[in-house]
Amino acid sequence: METQLDPMEDDLPLMANTSHMLVKHYILDLDVDFESKVIEGIIVLFFETGSRYRKTSSTGKEGCQSQFDETCKMRTSEPCHIPVTNVSACSSKTEYNDFAVCGKGEEDTSDKNGNHSNEEPASGISSSKKCCDIENHGNKDFLLVLDCCDLSVLKVEEVDVAAVSGIEKFTRSAKLTDVSKELENLRNQIVHELVTLPADRWKEQLYYFTRCSQAPGCGELLFTTGTWSLEIRKSGIQTPTDFPHAIRIRYKTKPEGRSVTWTTDQSGRPCVYTMGSPINNRALFPCQEPPVALSTWQASVRTAAGFVVLMSGENSAEPVQLREGILSWYYYVTMPMPASTFTIAVGGWQEVKQQSFTAAIQANLELSLPSSQADFRWHEEICGHVEYPCRFQNPAARLQAVIPYRVFAPMCLMECCEERLLQLIPQCLSAAYSTLGTHPFSRLDVLIVPSNFSSLGMA
Repeated sequence: METQLDPMEDDLPLMANTSHMLVKHYILDLDVDFESKVIEGIIVLFFETGSRYRKTSSTGKEGCQSQFDETCKMRTSEPCHIPVTNVSACSSKTEYNDFAVCGKGEEDTSDKNGNHSNEEPASGISSSKKCCDIENHGNKDFLLVLDCCDLSVLKVEEVDVAAVSGIEKFTRSAKLTDVSKELENLRNQIVHELVTLPADRWKEQLYYFTRCSQAPGCGELLFTTGTWSLEIRKSGIQTPTDFPHAIRIRYKTKPEGRSVTWTTDQSGRPCVYTMGSPINNRALFPCQEPPVALSTWQASVRTAAGFVVLMSGENSAEPVQLREGILSWYYYVTMPMPASTFTIAVGGWQEVKQQSFTAAIQANLELSLPSSQADFRWHEEICGHVEYPCRFQNPAARLQAVIPYRVFAPMCLMECCEERLLQLIPQCLSAAYSTLGTHPFSRLDVLIVPSNFSSLGMA
């Protein structure tokens, strides 16, 4: 039986096997539905082979398999998978086995090894041994494990990135020797070349990430959902090196999911936002949460006109009308960051502005740092972080006491925010700059959230 944790007292289990495969980039394509209180869509994950496997691969498969076996010991209960098609009709039993109990007449779509097919939604909670359990499954298939909770996973498939027009430029260094695995190796080689592009080619990288995410699928993958994990495997694939490095997951959140809050703002209009605590973003999208898992991301979010989508992106998104009554918002991040820093807030927010707004910002910029301190920052050495398009390459960024920012609030608080908050924020940012140094991000959105906001998960 999987351990039942108290999020208020216990640490979250880090299930993802990042030492074998590491997510380098996420692409999310989501629809926000306030009537059903569900966020639904797809996520495409791009991987690199993890450090543990790279270190042990030279000594053969035994080292990698021993790591699988060690992981297998974490769970001891027998497989039990019951797909859920009506979440509201289910209740959780945890006395002996942790799985969902569903309404009558529903069929189990899992195979004899306890693996879900993609024919029906597989959102049941299960406790199972890993697929690397040879005695139980009779194979040595590699198992990809992602951190996941309170999600309904509908389909998992490999993405045929080799089908993207113009992708040939990323295949020049491919060394393909095994004809039977040529196409699989080619796809993984393309992903490797793409995720390792130098930072100065970030626009090209985002462009091809997007193109690859829209490529057709080339085979469904077996998957199982656990209380804290999503486990994926491909029959006959025994190593992380051969496992698909670009996979697409179709899923939807649950109204009771603990990563987002569906509520109303101070004006009584519906809104939803990530609360971060207590389980980070595991109930928003399948991810990797161990500290080593730093990644970039892109996200397109669609919702009804009249709603504003704010996200922790580097760009200030402008909505695009897809069809009557539906708007799409696009954000991206080029700085590798933990998946827990991904934030989203959707509601009937309004941007707070005033006529003297620009003048107020300029006044605060002029009152930034003493010249001696500014000179010191100007001549600082090159940053020592991992490679990404660092904005500090522009010397002016080091002197930016007040970064570009926007303020959003519900309609009923617009006047109050204009009178008080707009004058206060530049002073706060300037003081933070003087105390903590240059802000690492290029911009900031300030949102006035409802009073029931329970944590600093969006900070």
